[in-house]
Amino acid sequence: MAEKKKVPAKTAPKKAVIKKKTPVKRKSTSKKKAQSPRSFWKGLMILGFKLSLVVLAILLIAGIYLDTVVKNRFDGQLFTLPTVVYSRVLTLAPGQNISLQTVKKELDLLKYQKVRQPQRSGEYSSSSTKIELIRRPFEFQQGPEPDRHVMLYFNSDGLQKIENRTAKKQMGFLQIEPQFLGMLDADDDQQRLFLRREQFPEVMVDALLATEDRDFYQHDGVSPLAIARAMVVNAKAGRTVQGGSTLTQQLAKNLFLSRERTLWRKVREAYIALILDYRYSKDRILEAYLNEVYLGQTGGEAIHGFGLAAQVYFGRPIEELRIDQLAMLVGMVKGPSYYNPMRFPERVKERRDLVLRLMMQEEILSPRQYEMAASRPLDVKKRASISTRQPAYFQQLKWELKEKAGEAYQRGEGLRVFTTLDPLSQQKAEKAVERIVPQLEKRVGKGLESAMVIVDRQSGEIRAMIGGSRTGFDGFNRAINAKRPIGSLVKPAIYLSALESPDKYSLATTLDDKPISLKGSKGTTWTPRNYDRKFRGQVPLYYALSRSLNVPTVNLGLMVGLNKVTDTLVKLGVNAQEINQVPSMLLGSISLSPHQVAQMYQTLGNGGRKAPLTALKAVVNTDGVLLYENFPRSSRVVPEQATWLTIYGMKKTVSEGTARFLNSKYSWAALAGKTGTSNDSRDSWYAGIDGREVAITWLGRDDNKPMKLTGSSGALRVYSDYLSMRSPEVFNLPWPNEVTTAHFDLQENKTLKPNCSGKENVPIWDIKGQYKAECEKKNTPAAWLTDIFGF
Repeated sequence: MAEKKKVPAKTAPKKAVIKKKTPVKRKSTSKKKAQSPRSFWKGLMILGFKLSLVVLAILLIAGIYLDTVVKNRFDGQLFTLPTVVYSRVLTLAPGQNISLQTVKKELDLLKYQKVRQPQRSGEYSSSSTKIELIRRPFEFQQGPEPDRHVMLYFNSDGLQKIENRTAKKQMGFLQIEPQFLGMLDADDDQQRLFLRREQFPEVMVDALLATEDRDFYQHDGVSPLAIARAMVVNAKAGRTVQGGSTLTQQLAKNLFLSRERTLWRKVREAYIALILDYRYSKDRILEAYLNEVYLGQTGGEAIHGFGLAAQVYFGRPIEELRIDQLAMLVGMVKGPSYYNPMRFPERVKERRDLVLRLMMQEEILSPRQYEMAASRPLDVKKRASISTRQPAYFQQLKWELKEKAGEAYQRGEGLRVFTTLDPLSQQKAEKAVERIVPQLEKRVGKGLESAMVIVDRQSGEIRAMIGGSRTGFDGFNRAINAKRPIGSLVKPAIYLSALESPDKYSLATTLDDKPISLKGSKGTTWTPRNYDRKFRGQVPLYYALSRSLNVPTVNLGLMVGLNKVTDTLVKLGVNAQEINQVPSMLLGSISLSPHQVAQMYQTLGNGGRKAPLTALKAVVNTDGVLLYENFPRSSRVVPEQATWLTIYGMKKTVSEGTARFLNSKYSWAALAGKTGTSNDSRDSWYAGIDGREVAITWLGRDDNKPMKLTGSSGALRVYSDYLSMRSPEVFNLPWPNEVTTAHFDLQENKTLKPNCSGKENVPIWDIKGQYKAECEKKNTPAAWLTDIFGF
């Protein structure tokens, strides 16, 4: 039998075997939990260490950067310093023609205190013949000089003797320090008068430290004690009443940081203070602070430093301020706007007295000194100003600095500029304009403008300049920029041109004063007339000049020739391009500025020697090095004899001519002058000359409308008022060689007939001595006399 195959039996599906996972034995965490604090702090320490390294790196980098910034600033020029401008230096010498009253006015202008007996610099006493003073120490252009105790002796002729009271010997000369005029060219709105540490009064420094930082010489730039003390005081008060910043921190903030109130700024402030204290001496830091501290504002300019603040608020150098005045300045440090003495005098006095009490508590002052100081009023100026700045003069000065000093003049380096301005002349000229122009406006209406230029008669140095009726307004400068027809001011040049030919003309030469008409190239007719519309037939040359007659002047000018007159004007200082050679130039159709006219008349007043006008004397840097100096120089440009005779005619103008208004007051001074009026009385001019100065005055309107003022009724009145305050010096030009007195008979028509025995005396240029020789022979007038005098 066949075997049956075995069929495998169906197996039941296997059940999934689920293996039980053996539980993983976890390590006990009880041990880790026990170690957690240690690991945490270890990690924290590591993190802190890393952060510290980062902070240290940042501080190191910041320190290197800040240190470099501080070094660059402090080791270089710490401040951008404006140029300081001074007036002329008054030099006194025995035999000088200067009165006791003039010297007293100078001292008063310089804020010297009149006392019974001078004890300190800046004080003086006077009697009828003597002035005793202690001249302030000053760094002149030649170098620094200490204070000097001197006695000045005067008599009727002027300064007789200068005695050094300390050395008990006579002095050959004495320089009086110049007046501080103002500042130029600051690059920002900050102004300061830089002083060295030793120039600040010690009592003021002591007051500052007692008030602001009593531990200044002990701390390292930052005072934790001061910060803690301030926190306690502020907490008790419930508000911020006291700061903890040191003077060094205040300096760091002012010099290197902004005014933002953030923690980061305070950190940088402290860091810089530490660097400053480490690198520099306390006195160096204090010097910087005393010159940097903000002490108010005037005219849009910030006042920085105690040196300038003393001038602004008291008008005196800081070394001359009283203790109470110094305490006021120290008190202002806390808040110059809040403690503004001009606006809040009572508040400022309270603050000043608090500073004085602190000084007494620190034994800087005795109780008696405190009582005396606290009893005084503030004694501040009526108006806080950096200077009595003269805008017209400063415009001229800026131009000269650029043209003459050139590269020697650099802005922002604190240069000292010495000018030629005479503070007395400037002050009195301003007062004359401010007083007389409003009076004239009552007659002719508002809008009357003016200009004055006053120069030294011999040196050509500009003593005063006014550019408009608002003397302190810094605007259009009419003294140098307004060119107006000069009218009769041209006439002396015409007469000088004639008198240069003594063989043809003299002061006695007869001139025609009859109607004339001149035809122009275009068919026009010019008919000159005298101002009074009268004709006199014939007049002597000197008479025509003194009375400013137009027709005789035109006749003379045409005889001399326009080319000759033009040549004379150019020699006197007028630019040839300003002259249009037409007959009307003989009556002043030439347009010139007062400055240009001043040059012309300076040459005349100096006997024919032209000295270029200048406002700039010297430029000195902060190290005392002289960078530029102008030496007055003059050169002869026209004959002395002809100029002397022209001046004689101009003196007749004052004694009996169109300027005789002056003669009643100043006949003793032998003044010379010339009035000038342009067509339709649009311009009023006067040129006045005394022994000291040449003064040019102009009045007119900017719109060129008539004003109904002549030279006599307008500009002359301003000049007269100026002389009432600035007494003139006698004007005596020495007689030149070959000038002698000639004798004449006065004819019925007022002309002169030569006669060696005549009663009318007129000086002539006797170039060959012919007149003198003939008259000594006692001959009757010969034909040559007729030739000389125009008969």
